[in-house]
Amino acid sequence: MHDRGGADRVPGVGYVRGEAGYVAGQTVGATGGISHAMASRAIVDAGVRLVAAGLVAGQDGNISVRMDDDLVLVTPAGMGKGRMTVDDLVRVDLDGRVVGSPNGRPSSELAVHLAIYRARVDARAVVHAHPPTATGFALAGEDFMAPLLPEIILGLGGVPLVPYATPGSGALGINVEAAIHGHDALLLANHGAVTLGSTLEQALQRMEILEHAARIILTARLLGRVNPLTPEQLKALRELRDGVSPGGASTFAQESAR
Repeated sequence: MHDRGGADRVPGVGYVRGEAGYVAGQTVGATGGISHAMASRAIVDAGVRLVAAGLVAGQDGNISVRMDDDLVLVTPAGMGKGRMTVDDLVRVDLDGRVVGSPNGRPSSELAVHLAIYRARVDARAVVHAHPPTATGFALAGEDFMAPLLPEIILGLGGVPLVPYATPGSGALGINVEAAIHGHDALLLANHGAVTLGSTLEQALQRMEILEHAARIILTARLLGRVNPLTPEQLKALRELRDGVSPGGASTFAQESAR
């Protein structure tokens, strides 16, 4: 059984309501003084949510939250995401050095998480998973930069494909850091996907949106026709994203026009 510390779960959210009145409306990792203990519980619940949604299997995937003190809470290496407790999580600094006395090693994909935190000051949480349909597109060498769905444009800023590098390698972190500007989700060639958010809930939702969009696009292909948005429709969505996510749409516009 997971360690809940006497807190009540908030259904469908993955956050908890505990001694500090922590609810879904508060952000994990953003300014506001959320404790490491509460962020840890949110990460544990997020792991359960990823497993339940079929976005990870076995020991796949990893989750992190950047705290106000610039320490990062990250899931451990070699553990199923549905089996973690708060005591299994590892604290590291932004250089990847372990802080304190952990029970295990940090995720082998720590370089990816730290690369995103370096590149995006707005990123306070990162989720890496292997969503089956989206990862299938990554295996086929395809991105989601074509203007097909408003959800991809507004919610994710388009999803480029990051060139393959060995999982857990510094090279993968470098590739991710080069690609993450202007995008809130990435496909990792022959590997999986990664999303970021200003909160853990937002990063999780973006992973769910990515997989859902992949299923829709695959269905349209099976039906024999995919109708892209018009330039005018794309322009309107791009302007709307500019207002919601500063700087997020310009990269999408440039790359989707190639």
